[in-house]
Amino acid sequence: MALRDLRGVLIPVALLILWELASRTGLVSAVVLPPPSAVAVKWWSGLLPALPYDPGQESYLSWLFSGEMPHDAVSSLSRVVSGFLIGAGLAVPIGLVLGTNDVLYGLFNPLLQVLRPIPPIAYIPLAIVWFGLGNPPALFLIALGTFFPVLVNTIAGVRQVDSIYIRAARNLGAGSWTMFRRVILPAASPFVLAGMRIGIGTAFIVVIVAEMIAVSDGLGYRILEAREYMWSDKIIGGMLTIGILGLIIDGAMSRLNDHLLRWHRGLER
Repeated sequence: MALRDLRGVLIPVALLILWELASRTGLVSAVVLPPPSAVAVKWWSGLLPALPYDPGQESYLSWLFSGEMPHDAVSSLSRVVSGFLIGAGLAVPIGLVLGTNDVLYGLFNPLLQVLRPIPPIAYIPLAIVWFGLGNPPALFLIALGTFFPVLVNTIAGVRQVDSIYIRAARNLGAGSWTMFRRVILPAASPFVLAGMRIGIGTAFIVVIVAEMIAVSDGLGYRILEAREYMWSDKIIGGMLTIGILGLIIDGAMSRLNDHLLRWHRGLER
């Protein structure tokens, strides 16, 4: 197992060494592609608190996150969480209703199929016209990016509930509410949670684009600012932070899914 893990590290380490050599020897311009060591130094300096700690002025937690990179990461994460909650909070009940009602599904499905392929980025001009600049357009775009993956998966989950479960519940005298709460919702939950995992990944992509357009802080804004001054090391450091946060978020969602669906995993084994 240790040897297998070591093999997985060899390629990234080899690429980093080649990257460092290419930048240091002038094969690639260090302005365009700075060496990994310079990126690491810049990234670490962005993590450090901005000012010396003064207990009389601020709490230790506020001081710890006063550095540029932690401040931007917190700003981006707060937007992701807020937009995700708005989008998923609307998508799940709408998806449950459309999934259980054939008439409403037939009425709204053509509209959904037209709107669903439109990327949230295409709404940026309208979002700015409707909401101006700042957090509102960013939250709108993030919620929109979350909404359709969660909605589509919720509808699919409800409509693909095994008819055997429904017939068995009816034979046992289950009413409509009991059928929904004890049969349809549990059976559809793997699809709903899968949609949420996709949705929060989309939200994290959209927040970076939204911050490049509409707000004055966050990782997307900081990357755009670095581009204006040709700070390639800062750009790559911001990208590294995005990757780390995305990995943490996806891992957390995976663990949440495993916890909530442990009964489902147990049936499969």
